[in-house]
Amino acid sequence: MSTASPTVPSQRVRILVVDDHTLFRRGLTALLSRDPQFEVVGDAADAGEALRRAKELQPDLILLDNHLPGVRGVDALPSLREAAPGARVLMLTVSEDEQDLADALKAGAAGYLLKTIEGDALAAAIRRVMVGESVLAQEMTSKLVAAFQGASSAAHPTTPQPSATTPAPPLLLSSLSPREREILRGIARGASNKEIGRELGIAETTVKIHVQHVLRKLDVSSRVQAAVLATENGLT
Repeated sequence: MSTASPTVPSQRVRILVVDDHTLFRRGLTALLSRDPQFEVVGDAADAGEALRRAKELQPDLILLDNHLPGVRGVDALPSLREAAPGARVLMLTVSEDEQDLADALKAGAAGYLLKTIEGDALAAAIRRVMVGESVLAQEMTSKLVAAFQGASSAAHPTTPQPSATTPAPPLLLSSLSPREREILRGIARGASNKEIGRELGIAETTVKIHVQHVLRKLDVSSRVQAAVLATENGLT
């Protein structure tokens, strides 16, 4: 996981922590509170409490565990987004299940991280999410590909149809310039715009423009989808 720190809005990021383990919530709150850019405004131990708190607090970010009493975090995700429309939801869980990952991303999660993540990396991931990027635990990249390939096969057992989660047609990939291919490889590795720029010796703003071109040419809407296509087509 990347630890680069992209610029975030000047206002503090207001965070709601949702996890059924009291000690973990307290530890995560203490960790995040060390960073002056973050403010943990509340916490919740289950989906029902999370919905009430999200509606009341209207946080900027919801850190959501998947293993909650009664209702999985991924199943509560749509209701949380409805309760707090301005909030981004970032999964933070022990689950490495590819279906949980796919369900979370389909439901609108801004990213999927594992609880083994280091504190600095988590802070960097939050900053990336708050500037509109998607984040994904490095360990989950191959599982993301497998999850969407499986979903595609199940939906179309005899005649697969092209989509943003099946291998990109050669024409789309061939439309990328050499520089854009380098950018795509960086996206697939989970690198931030700042890290890609440093590696390639170009400005971060230039990388951002290239990323926009890559997404448009591949006909995808997020960096996660672009990473899937790159992995499927051997561009990592």
